[in-house]
Amino acid sequence: MDKKVLIVTSSLRANSNSDMLAQAFAEGAKAAGNTVETISLKGKNIAFCKGCMACRKTLKCAIRDDANEIAEAVREADVVVWATPVYYYCISGQLKTLLDRCNPLYTSDYKFRNVYLLATAAEDEESAAEGSVKAVQGWADCFEKARFSGAVFCGGVDAPAEIAGNPALQRAYDLGKTV
Repeated sequence: MDKKVLIVTSSLRANSNSDMLAQAFAEGAKAAGNTVETISLKGKNIAFCKGCMACRKTLKCAIRDDANEIAEAVREADVVVWATPVYYYCISGQLKTLLDRCNPLYTSDYKFRNVYLLATAAEDEESAAEGSVKAVQGWADCFEKARFSGAVFCGGVDAPAEIAGNPALQRAYDLGKTV
């Protein structure tokens, strides 16, 4: 079955390792016959949520910026993939801000059922990704029809494109093929 897969990459660095992990996942998902769209947060204007909760009634955020279009793409996707560098043992700040801005989706008729995480870090211990997994798991848990479906973590990569040739790219490709 052809699914609409949305990958949102949150690294702001050129040739980022998390972007490369996302590309591998995208290739796997495409090989499985799915439609894939990737949105990068590079160059996007995304303000902090103000907590006004107007979105609960209007299903749209009162703030006018790039987050609204991205949230709509998330709502329309069957599968959502968040790709992030790990900063201080958690997701990037720009991804956290976007997750907060997806608040209008809670009361909407969202389509996504599966949520994935792709994460990279300079720290090479598996425990370095635990905060990121918990953040994305917590976000997915807020949507009763969705579930956190898996993650790929690649540690020990710091410099741009350092992930090249790393087995994590194959793991991301393989996970992409399962959606």
